[in-house]
Amino acid sequence: MKKLFIRLLLFASIFILPISANIHAEENKTNTRGIQLANDAKSAILIERDTGTVLYEKNAHKKLPPASMTKIMTMLLIMEAIDKGELSYKEKVRASEYAASMGGSQIFLEPGEEMTVDELLRGIAIGSGNDASVAMAERIAGSEEAFVEMMNKKAKELGLKNTSFQNSTGLPAEGHYSSAYDMAMMARELLKYEDITKYTGIYEDYLRENTDKKFWLVNTNRLVKFYPGVDGLKTGFTSEAKYCLTATAKKNGMRVIAVVFGASTPKDRNAQITKMLDYAFSQYKTHPVYKRNEIIARVNVSKGKKKAIALVTSEPISVLTKKGQSIDQIEKVIQTKENVKAPIKKGDELGVLILKQDGKELLRSPIVAKENVAEASWWDLFKRTLQNFTKSA
Repeated sequence: MKKLFIRLLLFASIFILPISANIHAEENKTNTRGIQLANDAKSAILIERDTGTVLYEKNAHKKLPPASMTKIMTMLLIMEAIDKGELSYKEKVRASEYAASMGGSQIFLEPGEEMTVDELLRGIAIGSGNDASVAMAERIAGSEEAFVEMMNKKAKELGLKNTSFQNSTGLPAEGHYSSAYDMAMMARELLKYEDITKYTGIYEDYLRENTDKKFWLVNTNRLVKFYPGVDGLKTGFTSEAKYCLTATAKKNGMRVIAVVFGASTPKDRNAQITKMLDYAFSQYKTHPVYKRNEIIARVNVSKGKKKAIALVTSEPISVLTKKGQSIDQIEKVIQTKENVKAPIKKGDELGVLILKQDGKELLRSPIVAKENVAEASWWDLFKRTLQNFTKSA
């Protein structure tokens, strides 16, 4: 790895809230003891999205059934496929007999019925359609079983230790569980794809509008309508899981994620989420540094169709402080991989961005390839060599 840039003065002030595991742990203990935000929940957590800082937690690592909050991971894999160009919003997906047979929440797909990815995503995000989830799982992985393997693989990649999926829907199944912390991390990853809130933030919509089978969708997350700034993400309910919700809201440039497992009623669930959101927005402030997909470096590519490639941020980058505090002398370090060789896929991790203050690391985030770079043919390499020879002659 090599350092490209060392220092960037972002703001002038006197103090920064340190972001470290130890301080998080201490703050969480204080919050759990001193602030009661989720009395009725079996577990809960509140985080700031950009930094991942935990602002409050209660039994955050306890394994519990997530019900339809499972669909956060389902939507994450859908959005990843779209971002990579492996799937498009306009593509039509045919529902199998199996997908159409799903019980619970559904959009009543018929075997053989076709809907676009856009329509199915609305069916999942707004209506929590189990049939829509399975149809998309089969499209992406070939079968729901193979898709579940992808879900569990992604959970491991994210470092989630208390999550195991058995299906793409959240229907009750032995060995299907997650935790408040893990669900918040999945939501954090999903929210990298800003288009997702165009779906999860819709309160009501229609499917099959131009047919006699017009279907009304109403968001199961009522806070989308009743709490300013809420634009997602996913509710969940089964008799075993009780009332669950992973919610996200954005105000004044700061996005937070709040998760509740096992509330007694929808009213209690929403009240506890509201308390957590109110707490976050009243106590903390985000200082944005980069948006997602901003170019911050370039690297040379060996044996590629292109000689160099731009590297971009993989997520929004910010620094978090308590309200009334600001930040001073933030050092930015960009490290890139050496000897980068083609082929390269869009999104491949080729470096890291590190923010530091007074020598302490505040944040570490991957930087990734902006685009694909194919491997050069022998003819491409021959022409390049000839061009270089001509220039030097």
